[in-house]
Amino acid sequence: MDASKLALPVGTTLDRFIMRKQEDFPYATGELSQLLRDIALAAKIVNREINRSGLIDIAGAYGNQNVQGEEQQKLDVVANIRFIRALRNGGEACTIISEEDDEAIDTGNVQGKYIVAIDPLDGSSNIDVNVSIGTIFSVYRRVSPTGQPGTAADCLQPGTHQVAAGYVIYGSSTMLVYTTGNGVNGFTYEPSLGEFFLSHPDIQTPRTGTIYSINEGSSNSFSPGVAAFVRHCQDAQFSARYIGSLVADFHRNLLKGGIYLYPATAKNPAGKLRLMYECNPLAFIVEQAGGRSSNGYARTLELEPAACHQRCPFFIGSPELVALAERFLAQETVPAGV
Repeated sequence: MDASKLALPVGTTLDRFIMRKQEDFPYATGELSQLLRDIALAAKIVNREINRSGLIDIAGAYGNQNVQGEEQQKLDVVANIRFIRALRNGGEACTIISEEDDEAIDTGNVQGKYIVAIDPLDGSSNIDVNVSIGTIFSVYRRVSPTGQPGTAADCLQPGTHQVAAGYVIYGSSTMLVYTTGNGVNGFTYEPSLGEFFLSHPDIQTPRTGTIYSINEGSSNSFSPGVAAFVRHCQDAQFSARYIGSLVADFHRNLLKGGIYLYPATAKNPAGKLRLMYECNPLAFIVEQAGGRSSNGYARTLELEPAACHQRCPFFIGSPELVALAERFLAQETVPAGV
């Protein structure tokens, strides 16, 4: 008997993959590799907290509102602390933009070369009912000199300047998906070994699909173009799939093909999702996987940010479906400020 069959390879770990790919980075000195490891470490800790949230008192509302006016869940606060602590201790990020903090966070790492924008726990309203939730992150190289705190110019860069972006989905299995501008790769967490292993190499999203994801509870305030596109999807007998966790909806459509829409509505005329730490990172990922993302009129990655918590309408997914949605919207007058 071949002895090697008694101990088959377990696969490529995230750490090993990052080291092998380090030469792909524009500044291959190890800092970005370390930063990605810091994010992965925090994701493992958050995964542990989520898995035991029903057994200890960290589920439910925290009692405060974040800068978005949304009620914070206890796990929102826990995840925020975990990621900030990991990034601060790692030393590579000089500034962090978090959904849970009003202002950009100075980490004290004045030699750090990177800015991290992060939604520590996306879909937190689904925590108490065991629905998939996630983390979304984006990494920019600072434009100001090192040796001093990060500046507003460092924080407010367009999505085209991202050097890395990714997300973690905490679901039936926990996955970390990321890009550094050289394709998209997914890693599944193996809890008994405490490691992420490469499970989805070189992810490519289908050119089209038959899934549309939108909160149809807001249909009375859809613009005519959005309403017409949704009717088109219904007439074509597409499947409506909407979880209410952006990461979960995006992840499904990335793999299976489809489109996710969060348009401007009467309640949220500027859109609801945040450009810096929700839209830009997912737009970077989907484009690297062959997909498309826009605000309905312009490429997401080319939008100029004016504030850390800026919102924007969001259309993302298979390129043919996003292009079709844009054609429906092109028949409208472009809203002011979009």
